[in-house]
Amino acid sequence: MTPVTIIMIEDDEGHARLIEKNIRAAGITNAIVAIAEGSRALLHLLGPDGSGQISAGLALLILLDLNLPDMDGTEVLRRLKENPHLRRTPVVILTTTDDDREVRRCYDLGCNVYITKPVDYSQFVTAVRQLGLFFSVIQVPEAP
Repeated sequence: MTPVTIIMIEDDEGHARLIEKNIRAAGITNAIVAIAEGSRALLHLLGPDGSGQISAGLALLILLDLNLPDMDGTEVLRRLKENPHLRRTPVVILTTTDDDREVRRCYDLGCNVYITKPVDYSQFVTAVRQLGLFFSVIQVPEAP
């Protein structure tokens, strides 16, 4: 079984550190690659040629914020789910956006889980720890 790499696409450095710290506190030791911009994340996952071949055979799990500085997270989601090498990759939306239309849109585009970041610090910590526990039990497919 290929080890699962967590790709965290999060522009807020404080949130990224908090997310990683609490995922680790939940006992998750998987590699975490933090990327602050949607375009850089797509380059990392799809490669310079945009084919996604670079991710073929990798077991990935993507944490995606919707509010990115250079592009909308839903566009990142759309491009990932349209790619034959990444369409089965689980994508967890972790964002402050709680608009019902945005939630529906993300599920329509193929996200697997949509989590709204709590504004309260202690609730945010608890939510991320629970997310870490969730990561410890889910099955992640290898890319074709």
